[in-house]
Amino acid sequence: MTRPYHVPALAAEVTEWLNPQPGQTFVDATAGGGGHARLLAQRLAPGGTLALIDRDPEALAAAGAALEGTDVRTIAIHGNFREIAALLRQRSIERVEGALFDLGVSSHQLDEPGRGFSFRADAPLDMRMDPTQGETAAQLLERMDERAIAKALYEYGEERWAARIARFIVEERRTKPLKTTLQLAHLVQRAIPKAAQPSDIHAATKVFQALRILVNDELGALKEALSQTISLLAPGGRIAVIAYHSLEDRIVKETFLRQAGRCECPPGLPVCVCGARSVIRILTRKPVIPDTAETARNPRSRSARLRVAEKLHD
Repeated sequence: MTRPYHVPALAAEVTEWLNPQPGQTFVDATAGGGGHARLLAQRLAPGGTLALIDRDPEALAAAGAALEGTDVRTIAIHGNFREIAALLRQRSIERVEGALFDLGVSSHQLDEPGRGFSFRADAPLDMRMDPTQGETAAQLLERMDERAIAKALYEYGEERWAARIARFIVEERRTKPLKTTLQLAHLVQRAIPKAAQPSDIHAATKVFQALRILVNDELGALKEALSQTISLLAPGGRIAVIAYHSLEDRIVKETFLRQAGRCECPPGLPVCVCGARSVIRILTRKPVIPDTAETARNPRSRSARLRVAEKLHD
């Protein structure tokens, strides 16, 4: 039996909250293998338009294949969602009624050893979502100084042993460069005292997460993409974002609150001077999470957090 490219998290919930209607225009900014996209396309038919964006050419091809036979106009776009407004306008799309972001790495990217996202098999230490451009994780670890490595591991991976791991990395590369996933994973295991290693996850999990975020500038791209996408939404249009760790979810939550009109003036001012105004309405008071049945079927969905907002006006 062929393993699916990617099992989408919260698929029914995403479709329900975005509520696509026939003839509307939607964008899936993280097309992946097309799992969410196919469900959206079924509701956009007949006559709808679905733009598919992905940094990974292989993922984009899989998404296109998943939408074959659906009665919608599909537009496949190889690119970074941080440029979502320009990418859509280049295809004459000025407004959308719905937008989806399913953040993080796909099941296929994790399961494909050659991509370097996982330490389950030895592979080149790459981690680029778009393998056609940018520095690999190995190249970054070769040129960054110890302090910068420690800062990245602590901020993006929330790794408490970041400084010690960074020291081990710098010492290791003096004799041989870090080039493979297992080389890095074994180094992290040596750097973290055995008694302090987590019992529920591999000791290198947070380090790999941090490097993936760093290599792909995921948080910077997300900040830029969210504000652009809200501007692209037609009044009444909805944006749904699935985040998988606290750093992503915090950015989504803060962006939604700001766009919903939260005042950002310093405390004590008699009147608001920051110009806060409500552009969106937050529909999910708390993030939507998978139920126990879904996490049993798809364990990788257990950390998924879905937030949804609706555009009020331009």
